[in-house]
Amino acid sequence: MSSDRILKTVGALLLKETINKRLSIAGLMLATIAIGTFAQKPVNDAGFLDSVTPEPTLYHDDADAKKEIEAVLKSAVLTKKRVLLVFGANWCYDCHVLDQALHQGATGKIVSESFLVVHVDIGEGEKNLDLVKHYKIPLEKGVPALAVLERDGQLLYSSGQGEFEAARRMMKKDLIQFLRHWQIKNRPQRQNRRRP
Repeated sequence: MSSDRILKTVGALLLKETINKRLSIAGLMLATIAIGTFAQKPVNDAGFLDSVTPEPTLYHDDADAKKEIEAVLKSAVLTKKRVLLVFGANWCYDCHVLDQALHQGATGKIVSESFLVVHVDIGEGEKNLDLVKHYKIPLEKGVPALAVLERDGQLLYSSGQGEFEAARRMMKKDLIQFLRHWQIKNRPQRQNRRRP
């Protein structure tokens, strides 16, 4: 074998090895990017509520809030949950922040186990004013605003002082404390004991 031929063979092998290394590195980089992109973001239940990208249809324009509340109250009796009314609008950034918080981490767990949620659209302040009045929501204090209903529809709580209006500055622990306060507490069942 001539030296030229040996050099060409060695060169081809080195080129092939370099290409394989680069492909391996590229594959690892793509795998790392994919894992980072698709991995679920860990939920941190400390600090302020997380920022969000607003969902343009959080509050549906064509929703009939009265009918939704009636239907949810019927479900609440069967599921033994309370009803959480969230008054707000799509233009309200804090409404989106609060909504996301109600579906994540410890707050999300409490909500899914203890509450049925209804979004009540206030539009630009002109929609569902009868419900705003009925559930004692002072719109001048801002939105989002919450009302907690018992399964029979009785109003238990109304955020009359704008407590949730600045949801982006609300601490997660405070929202958790609020939800725990209003969730139905599971009481131990009495067992029938026979006396000897």
